[in-house]
Amino acid sequence: MAAIFEMGIAGIRSGLADGDFTAREVAETFIARVSAAKPLNAFLVETPDHALAAADAADKARAAGETPGKMAGVPIGMKDLFCTQGVATTAASHILEGFVPQYESTVSANLFQAGAGMLGKLNMDQFAMGSSNETSAFGNVISPWRRNDGGNVDLAPGGSSGGSAAVVSGRIAPAATGTDTGGSIRQPAAFVGITGFKPTYGRCSRWGTIAFASSLDQAGPMAHDVRDCAIMLEAMAGFDAKDSTSLNLPVPDWEAALSSNLAGKKIGIPKEYRVDNMPAEIDALWQLGIEMLKDAGATIVDVSLPHTRYALPAYYIIAPAEASSNLSRYDGVRYGLRDLPDGAGLQDMYAATREAGFGPEVKRRIMIGTYVLSAGYYDAYYTQAQKVRTLIAQDFDKAWNSCDLLLTPTAPSAAFGLGEKSDDPLAMYLNDVFTVPSSLAGLPAMSVPAGLDGKGLPLGLQIIGKALDEQSVFNAGLAIEERAGFVAKPEQWW
Repeated sequence: MAAIFEMGIAGIRSGLADGDFTAREVAETFIARVSAAKPLNAFLVETPDHALAAADAADKARAAGETPGKMAGVPIGMKDLFCTQGVATTAASHILEGFVPQYESTVSANLFQAGAGMLGKLNMDQFAMGSSNETSAFGNVISPWRRNDGGNVDLAPGGSSGGSAAVVSGRIAPAATGTDTGGSIRQPAAFVGITGFKPTYGRCSRWGTIAFASSLDQAGPMAHDVRDCAIMLEAMAGFDAKDSTSLNLPVPDWEAALSSNLAGKKIGIPKEYRVDNMPAEIDALWQLGIEMLKDAGATIVDVSLPHTRYALPAYYIIAPAEASSNLSRYDGVRYGLRDLPDGAGLQDMYAATREAGFGPEVKRRIMIGTYVLSAGYYDAYYTQAQKVRTLIAQDFDKAWNSCDLLLTPTAPSAAFGLGEKSDDPLAMYLNDVFTVPSSLAGLPAMSVPAGLDGKGLPLGLQIIGKALDEQSVFNAGLAIEERAGFVAKPEQWW
């Protein structure tokens, strides 16, 4: 039997059912892993008592012959964007330092109801704005991976769900929650060699999740493999009347319907995703992915998404505009940080609080968003970006006339070193070039680890599906997973 800390959700569930160990033993194993992983700076708050209480409840229920929940006995990491009752929630920003919610986000509540325990709150890019986890007010998360070139450069775990990616990859937690606005589940999953799934917009409630861009934000699972993501998403998803964008639809049994047989499926290869200066390793992996899907029985077809070139510019108008609106509530009056200089008036307090509380990247996006929403520029920028968003969604709709799924790379490179791109925001934004279009269209998409680059770092492939067709995305991901046989993991150095 593998060591408990090497197991994912399905493995833990199976071991518990067979009586190989108890849920308390599982929780204690991962609590010890969390305690030993402080050099990665992945946890902002540790909650061992929560994990142990959930474990004891799972053991008690099992002893009583009760049917366990989907996540019973599984301790997870919780991205610090989800409000957790009685546990500090900061979105990795000083402006929310000391904020302890008196309510539970719907996603975390669903997971706890399914029997999951919480190991702690995970570090992230501040307000989910970033692609490297370098914008956190509480320091960088460091990837558990190292290049095999003999150097000891600290690598970015991706972002914004960098803490989630790091703990799953480092076997510090068997799974973790993430959120994806423009790629913040998929890109970090690719960087650290795990699986990450962004469901259809509206599958998971946004209630109690600190907002970045409300028309884009979507919660999803980050786990070892496709099956674990399916199990976890079933627990996370569901209709919520408190969220006006929540889909009032039943949650499918994705795990039970998993199949890597893609006979009859057509997989589209969008020509516009062959970007200039794409590394040869990324292109080679893409070609390998095509061969894997062919082997699974799929037919490969070429498709065109002509407005892809405008996706990043449109995203970096729409998302900052929504952020400018959402983050206006952080003013020092109601909760969180308050900076009140001597003799200051109300406007001075607003300015001082926001100056002290927000980091440079958050300020940058607030200013961009406020600018594009201003009276003189609203139509020229924001309205035009929304029109482009519609065209991008229409491109996908047309593509579905000739295919069932799309296959693309997840990211344009493997993980980069911390500090290598932080001085160039535009270079950082390009990390999302492959993930943003499906976010703008609200489509389900996942990243599956499929190989290593020349320096021994993970590379991922992305599958994009039709709205509400998570099952086909899971199945194609499973087909790649089985054929790629990706078993690489970071050697423990921390």
